[in-house]
Amino acid sequence: MPSHKITLHGNMQGIQLRYISEEHHTLLNTLEQSVPVEFQCREGYCGACRVRLKRGKIGYRTRPVAFIRDGEILPCCCYPMSDIELEL
Repeated sequence: MPSHKITLHGNMQGIQLRYISEEHHTLLNTLEQSVPVEFQCREGYCGACRVRLKRGKIGYRTRPVAFIRDGEILPCCCYPMSDIELEL
């Protein structure tokens, strides 16, 4: 079962989580187990959950419709493909 380390920076400095692909459908599912995350749609439409990807690689289960800038990701519709670092 693939597993990736998630390191959070910002207000959540030093927190590390573990994404386990068969237990968590999206990155948002993993994050909300331990930290408060804003979200509205869970489908990539609104952009409320956007965070900055500092390091690592993600994949999208569904392509986001919401506008995101370079370096931003939407946890509601993506998953880590490697260990990642996020700026919340």
